Amino acid sequence: MAILPSQPIGVFDSGIGGLTVAHAIRQLLPFESMIYFGDTAHLPYGDKSEAAIQAYSVKIADILVRKGCKVIVIACNSASSAAYELLTEYVRKDIHIINVIDPMVELVLQQFGNKRVGLIGTKRTVQSDVYSRKIHEGKKGIQLHSLATPLLAPMIEEGFFNNQISHEIIAQYLSDESLNNIDALILACTHYPLIKNEIKSLYDNKITILDSSEVIAKALKEHLEDERLLNKLNTPPAHHFLVSDYTESFEASARMFFQQPVQLERHSLWN
Repeated sequence: MAILPSQPIGVFDSGIGGLTVAHAIRQLLPFESMIYFGDTAHLPYGDKSEAAIQAYSVKIADILVRKGCKVIVIACNSASSAAYELLTEYVRKDIHIINVIDPMVELVLQQFGNKRVGLIGTKRTVQSDVYSRKIHEGKKGIQLHSLATPLLAPMIEEGFFNNQISHEIIAQYLSDESLNNIDALILACTHYPLIKNEIKSLYDNKITILDSSEVIAKALKEHLEDERLLNKLNTPPAHHFLVSDYTESFEASARMFFQQPVQLERHSLWN
């Protein structure tokens, strides 16, 4: 069946982090409709096994395919590292899958040759070594220093950011000696753009903060343009929000990002 430009974009994450990606997509592609799936029943993905993340991701991808999405964005680093190749096979290449890792790696290779680059992310993302491996394969002499920051995603999910508690936790992580003298810092979790300003202030704006939400939105736009799937109809988009479990923090965050009333549809992965 042919894919039409008017079909929605599917976006999924374990919780609110992927809303930073959805927001960036909305800013860059204002006429595109989205179906967002927040797997709030299983967050955070960063401390789950690879097999569990793959199982969740396959179920969510199946839902998004049945909802008629023209492309699926994995708006989660943990799911991108654990399940991207599996999902690409699962949808049999009928629907293009975009992950958050490859566009960021491409940007780093283009702009930071022979530099020291830091990375913060979940345990799952850091332990997967996917960024280090892909950046090393690019042979640009980049020194990558990765640090697992497991408290940050659940802290943000609970609404603790831009306050004294978050500031102290972020400062403790960023004082790690592995991040000394870096030229740029990759925010390798889609939750982290919500604390980007706090991170910038701790570095006195002296290093480049690499925000995956902006990078992936640009990669999505390029794909839609290349495949002639960009929706050019000047009509208001329709956004739908699915969650595996209702949480007030998700609803409040969705309203904040989209500046409109949000109705959550509960959708269990195991129907």
